[in-house]
Amino acid sequence: MSVDVVQLAQDVAPYATTAITAYGAAVLARVESDAADATVSFGQRILRRLTGRDTPDDGETATAEQEALAGTVAELAESPDDADLAAALRVQIRRLLAAHPDIAADIAGWARPEAPGSVTISTSGERSPAVHTNYGTIHTGDTTA
Repeated sequence: MSVDVVQLAQDVAPYATTAITAYGAAVLARVESDAADATVSFGQRILRRLTGRDTPDDGETATAEQEALAGTVAELAESPDDADLAAALRVQIRRLLAAHPDIAADIAGWARPEAPGSVTISTSGERSPAVHTNYGTIHTGDTTA
């Protein structure tokens, strides 16, 4: 199975970042709970597979690439709003997937939960509209007497 690792890295990086933001540096060791959000759980699963922590009893040691990725995870956990670290994570994921086609094929075959980053808009008051970034006048069709 041929996998477009650039696209796959782009697809899975938001899940990984969401998991890091939610769990911090403990993301690689934390045990998944039934109450965990699907996106965070999926991101954690991706990170554990990418860093070689998905099967700790198999006797294999993590590669230098996997250890470097784990280091970036720890750094991003300390500074979750750092866009440069998030970009570095995405690049490391892409390189690791390119170097390990077996890992890329595994992750590409996993079913993904709904993508993270949805927008929630709340309104209050009588006929109060909210349209994402619309700050202008909104005509509701009401007529005045």
